[in-house]
Amino acid sequence: MGSLLFLLGVLQLLAAARAAYKQWIPNTNFETASNWDKERVPCASDVIHFEKNKVLSVFVGSPHTVTEMFLPLNGELLLAPGAGFAAFDGSWDSGCGSGAVLRFADAEQRSWFDPALWKDVSPAGGREPARRIFSVDEERVPCQYDDVIFQPETSFRVNLDSSQPVIRLRSISLMGQELSSAEAWAEYLGGPSAPRQFHGNGTLQVTGARCPHSSGCACGNTQDGHRICASLLGAAGCPALPCQSPLRPLGHCCGVCGAVVTLDFTPDFDLQKYQDRVVQSWLSLPKYEGVQMAISKVHSAQTFLGLLPRGSVPVIQIVLVDGGAGEQAGTAAQQLATDLVGDIAQHGAALGISSSRMEVATGSTLGGQAGGRAARRIAAGTVLGLLSGLLVLGGILFLYRKGKLRPCPLHLHRLWDQAEDTASPEPASDKGFDNPMFDVEPLESGSVEEAPQELAPQAPPMFYLNPLYDPSETET
Repeated sequence: MGSLLFLLGVLQLLAAARAAYKQWIPNTNFETASNWDKERVPCASDVIHFEKNKVLSVFVGSPHTVTEMFLPLNGELLLAPGAGFAAFDGSWDSGCGSGAVLRFADAEQRSWFDPALWKDVSPAGGREPARRIFSVDEERVPCQYDDVIFQPETSFRVNLDSSQPVIRLRSISLMGQELSSAEAWAEYLGGPSAPRQFHGNGTLQVTGARCPHSSGCACGNTQDGHRICASLLGAAGCPALPCQSPLRPLGHCCGVCGAVVTLDFTPDFDLQKYQDRVVQSWLSLPKYEGVQMAISKVHSAQTFLGLLPRGSVPVIQIVLVDGGAGEQAGTAAQQLATDLVGDIAQHGAALGISSSRMEVATGSTLGGQAGGRAARRIAAGTVLGLLSGLLVLGGILFLYRKGKLRPCPLHLHRLWDQAEDTASPEPASDKGFDNPMFDVEPLESGSVEEAPQELAPQAPPMFYLNPLYDPSETET
């Protein structure tokens, strides 16, 4: 019997290495003080109010004495063994004075896609320090191959509003039973509690399947990334960071100071083994004590020339952050990223890694990331402009050859002659001079001999008075 238990324990540890368990934190239990507006559990003298139009499932774990209780029109009380309610007639001291009106809190807005309402309970197996490993925001809520746990002896209400038609899970555990097949889940949905526990336009689908790839599987929450960020950040938005041009990892709501290493992998890559390698060889070193890592498969969008989208490809994303402040922010993460890239350069083929890329944002980086991105955009825009010009010229040539475009002759030689005339005027002696008393345009060179015959019959005789010449002197 002992050997059987040991074998089961080993199998659980092996499964834990390839699966993630996420547990729902809030509940709608009667004995949870935060579920009441007075932040305490009702006592005998209190009047209990459940909103009439609120749909509720409430787990009651112990016996209670009440003065008065108003129940909802659509709700249920799940009673543990020995739990129940008795009427209080005031014949003894309840210990809570004259009592008050206590109202049950509204659980309608507790969203499935709120990372603050989930916690990772993956068994570590003694191999990875949980404090050194974190998840990007989209992976803090259940992913498509995760196991979801609702604690035994608890009730809950979850809003499943989603941008996905179905929300896929490997398994779901509630009320102390694990449901890991589509048939078992369909049977539970047909029971009385499911409609009071789950609401919204989304539908949970239990597949029972684990991730089939040693390189891992993408989480699958990208379509609801905006819901995750809205729940996580609210109106506050992202906090200010000490580094220049913070990095924005895929699946994360805000920028980070540190480094992001992106790996292209081959079919031989094993995500769990590589994570163990990083933890044991680097994260365990004293100089990297403050560094945390998130590693997972994501889909990286591909673009043409950095502008036009053309699908996506799976890559391994490693996010490294540290607790440095000021100019030291991100420097330890940068050094670890440099070590990882150097190790990949030497051993990448054996690890199933074909290439790696590194981005860094630290407190001492003076806009290097932003400048590099801007330069890439400018280069891409220049290349795109050249290609657009070639396409236009190619279109014109195509239309010309098809006879759709007729050439328009340009008399460039005349323009050239005019330019020469303007640039090289004839000498002033060839054009004569302007005579204010004789309004005739100067003749062009080359027509001097023809001018007297052409102008003689047309020009009337002209006379003028010379004050220095006396006509009477010529008569004598």
